[in-house]
Amino acid sequence: MKMNKETLLLCVASLFLISSSLFYNVCLATIDNAEVEDESPFTYELGSEKGPEKWGNINPQWEVCQTGKFQSPIDLTSSRVSVLRQDDLWLRSYKPAIGVIKNRGHDIMLSWKEDVGKITINGSDYKLVQCHWHSPSEHTVNGTRFVMELHMVHTNPQGKIAVIGVLYRFGVPDPFLSRLLNGIRSVDKEEINMGIVDPRHIRYLSRKFYRYVGSLTVPPCTEGVIWTVVKRVNTVSPAQVRALREAVHDGFETNARPIQHQQGRPLRYYEPYPEQ
Repeated sequence: MKMNKETLLLCVASLFLISSSLFYNVCLATIDNAEVEDESPFTYELGSEKGPEKWGNINPQWEVCQTGKFQSPIDLTSSRVSVLRQDDLWLRSYKPAIGVIKNRGHDIMLSWKEDVGKITINGSDYKLVQCHWHSPSEHTVNGTRFVMELHMVHTNPQGKIAVIGVLYRFGVPDPFLSRLLNGIRSVDKEEINMGIVDPRHIRYLSRKFYRYVGSLTVPPCTEGVIWTVVKRVNTVSPAQVRALREAVHDGFETNARPIQHQQGRPLRYYEPYPEQ
């Protein structure tokens, strides 16, 4: 059967769209499998049988939570930091797409159902898949813990994970959270379609950041995660933090894993060259 030029181009375009969709679905599956979805086996209650110190004993697949040497979060301590001046250490390229709110019990997650863009680190592309919130913050800076932390989770075709951490203190409401509050307050078992959500509205544009290699902060605590924690601290209102805490299941109103040992890992702080 012969195809004219227009038909051939249409077929090629269709194959490209299908392959792109399949890749994005693989990204979603990778993150879903990486982070535990059922929170019932673990808690954040220190000293309890299911608390953070015992996560590695609950499930054999979570052993690294207790035995790992590259665990997160850590304290971003100035005395341990290597300061580097360099430009263009990462590239961000996001775009709007359909997002849904899901209550995972231990946190509230916003995930995107379509390709929403990527970051590029050391020449490798990582697709943005989801973001979620911890309150109080998981990372600390020189021992200071903040009221909230947003994690933007990315993955590449090899299943590697890169997370951007954004810290918050109390102040004016966060515009990105304001857009999502109705969904956060009403989400229960079924996910809620939030329509088009633009990740560029997450205000973390800063050329100063910390970077180290760590892990997921919930079971199974998978290691090898590239962490980028932005130095700029954003603001969030008490009402917004309260909405997140009230939405999760009982016992998870505070969902921050304790600080883990640095274990001699390199911790780097990047800032751009000063303008000439």
